[in-house]
Amino acid sequence: MRAQRGPEWGARAAVVRKGSLTGSPEAEACAPEAEAAPPAAQRGKQQRPAPPRSCRSARLLWQRRRAPPPPPPPSPRFPWQRGAAAAGPEGAPSAGPVGMEGEEPEGDEDSLPEEGEEEEEEEQVLAPCPLTEEVLKEGLSLLCKTGNGLAHAYVKLEAKYKGLTDISLLECFIHLRYVDLSENKLQDLSPLSGLTHLLWLKVDGNLLTSACMQELPYLQIISFAHNHIKDMEGITHPRLANLSLKGNKIQTALGLSHGQLFSLQILELRGNMLESTAGLNLPKLKNLYLAQNAIRSLEGLEGLGQLAALHLRDNQLETLDGFCSSMKCLQYLNLRNNEISNLQEVAKLQVLPMLQALVLLDNPCSDEPNYRLEVLVLLPHLQRLDKELFEQDERVEANKIRQKRQEEEKEMEGSLQGDVTE
Repeated sequence: MRAQRGPEWGARAAVVRKGSLTGSPEAEACAPEAEAAPPAAQRGKQQRPAPPRSCRSARLLWQRRRAPPPPPPPSPRFPWQRGAAAAGPEGAPSAGPVGMEGEEPEGDEDSLPEEGEEEEEEEQVLAPCPLTEEVLKEGLSLLCKTGNGLAHAYVKLEAKYKGLTDISLLECFIHLRYVDLSENKLQDLSPLSGLTHLLWLKVDGNLLTSACMQELPYLQIISFAHNHIKDMEGITHPRLANLSLKGNKIQTALGLSHGQLFSLQILELRGNMLESTAGLNLPKLKNLYLAQNAIRSLEGLEGLGQLAALHLRDNQLETLDGFCSSMKCLQYLNLRNNEISNLQEVAKLQVLPMLQALVLLDNPCSDEPNYRLEVLVLLPHLQRLDKELFEQDERVEANKIRQKRQEEEKEMEGSLQGDVTE
């Protein structure tokens, strides 16, 4: 006959056994029970422990403890986290292994999205589809220690292509660090405000109209790609290093919070409706992707002192005004498929001391005779044009042309001075 279990059994069941992950997440929610275990003198009463009244999550755990544990290796169980302490993410794994998918390599834009891929706005009323416990159980993974090192919790959630409209259930999961909610129908991210340990967030392909969120102190990577976002206001995460807003409807960057984004290094704004670069004053920025917009003028670039790569492909630039000598780290500049017709505009890039690679394909000026040679005459330190290295014979010929033109200019100046003195 099966012996009845005393109240102390609930506390012992929450302890993590060495070499096994069974019960690890529950240890966090059951910690108050373990501390309040009754003394040996009171263990005579043979009755099942009553479900805790603190929260619905603890009642679920009490019900699950009645069933025998699953055989090893354990499948992910539902880790309610309401009872654990909220501490800083000490020992949190780096975001590298779960890096953003489709991240464009520095200096390469060959894999641009095709035109016409933007999703049409849904005019119909959305049927409610909240995040459920069953979907959560399927998407949770990566069991790690909590910030204080006293318990374990699942820190990664993937719930893509679920048609979700409501993620309120995530408010309890304060220890999540990596969250992917792409390809749903979300319009509100406010339930993520309490996830103060969040490092990585991807919400591509939803119905968001704003990127505004509660400031999250440890958030480093966000992707809002292919939503319906119209501005850049409300992005204030102090440790944010990589921000993607490609494929939205942003018309200006003037709402960007420069004071709070002092760690931002990569900004992806391809496929929006920008007409100017004004507002992108980000001193730590290294890679800036502005392809497939409607940019006609370059403004506010003087504050980009650490920018190394600038992508301006598929815009409407006719001139190259706006570059300045303070951009002393810029090495790669992509101007493919703009409207630059005069090769003398290239001379305005002489203020960029570190420029090594330039792309001018599909501009009217690239059809001029001796196009490569003329660019090298104007920019002698350039290493590559349109992704092709300059040959030594091209450099020799460009040097001869440059010297000859300099001598002609000196003679012209001398003759002009002589005319003035006469």
